[in-house]
Amino acid sequence: MTKKILIIEDEKNLARFVSLELQHEGYEVIVEVNGREGLETALEKEFDLILLGLMLPEMDGFEVTRRLQTEKTTYIMMMTARDSIMDVVAGLDRGADDYIVKPFAIEELLARIRAIFRRQDIESEKKVPSQGIYRDLVLNPQNRSVNRGDDEISLTKREYDLLNILMTNMNRVMTREELLSNVWKYDEAVETNVVDVYIRYLRGKIDIPGKESYIQTVRGMGYVIREK
Repeated sequence: MTKKILIIEDEKNLARFVSLELQHEGYEVIVEVNGREGLETALEKEFDLILLGLMLPEMDGFEVTRRLQTEKTTYIMMMTARDSIMDVVAGLDRGADDYIVKPFAIEELLARIRAIFRRQDIESEKKVPSQGIYRDLVLNPQNRSVNRGDDEISLTKREYDLLNILMTNMNRVMTREELLSNVWKYDEAVETNVVDVYIRYLRGKIDIPGKESYIQTVRGMGYVIREK
């Protein structure tokens, strides 16, 4: 399957050059030249790698990275200037996976991308998780999709993770604190009522009007998906 790469870089000559080289290597490439449009594209489509500049118009690379972390697990490589080590640290702290210093040799970039994809392929081969099935919902961990019949239900990263943990722990009541620990990794900025908000979002997407909710509320405790 062709690997898909998103380039978010406002240096148009650099973005075009890298894009042409990547396409020559057989990759599918999309280029965005400002942060806001790059973020929108990253959220709307699935990519195997994002090459991300930092000093972008409309929204900088740090903010793009921060927002992506709540919705996607796409591998992010920052493209940063040689004298910006603090930018590198800040970017990695916000969720970027790797960086390359500009100006760089295209051969180095291509080699590092090949290494990233080799690791991804090895990890995929090591563990091919089975589908989760509950009533008419099919949860596919390989591509993090949820389907009802032939129709895919569009979920955010948090919504998917929330449904996954509840289905994995079928018939066990999970407290709000447990859900926070597993889905939000106990982000101190997150309060337990955010779980209730996301449960409401999730129900709005997976429940069928007029029928019993897939996710049951256990008052004073938390939430559960019960096997029928």
